[in-house]
Amino acid sequence: MLNAFIRTQPVTRCWRKENGKWVIRDVVFTDDWNDDERALKAAQLQETVRKGGAVIAAFYDGQLKGFAAIEAAPLGSRGQYRDLSKFHVSQDMRRKGIGRELFLRAKNFAREIGGEKLYISAHSAVESQAFYRAMGCVEAQEYDPYHSADEPCDCQMECLL
Repeated sequence: MLNAFIRTQPVTRCWRKENGKWVIRDVVFTDDWNDDERALKAAQLQETVRKGGAVIAAFYDGQLKGFAAIEAAPLGSRGQYRDLSKFHVSQDMRRKGIGRELFLRAKNFAREIGGEKLYISAHSAVESQAFYRAMGCVEAQEYDPYHSADEPCDCQMECLL
C-alpha cells in the first residue's frame, strides 16, 4: 500500500532548540522514502497492530493517502503518554483535512487505551510544526529518551487528550 504513497516533503526552514529557546533556521532538504524505507515502515505498522496499538488510514480512489500509528505501550514517568509513532499524509492530499481527521481519531484511540496525552516526536519543519500547533500540541513536559536520541532534530511534543 505504501508504493503509491507520496512521502515527499521539501523542507526549507526548521525549528531548532538552541540555548533553551526555539528558533527557526534555514535547513534545506527533501524528506522522502526509498523502497527499503517503505518496506520498513510497512513492517513497523504491522508491529504496532501486533502489539495492541492501532493504525488509522485514509484512502482515496483505493489508494492510501494518510495514516497514523498509535502505540499501546505507555510512555512517561506515570505512563501518561501514548506514542503517535507514525503520522503522514501523502503530498498530493495535504491541506484537505485528512491530517486533521487522522489526528483526531488518533487522539480518540489513545484516550480509549488509557492515555492522558499523545506524545509526538514531530518533524521540525516549519509547516509540520504549524500543523501540530494548530491541533493543540505543545512542547512535551517530559522528553522520551528513545525518541530524543533517535531523532535529535525532532520537536518533542504532547497533546492533551
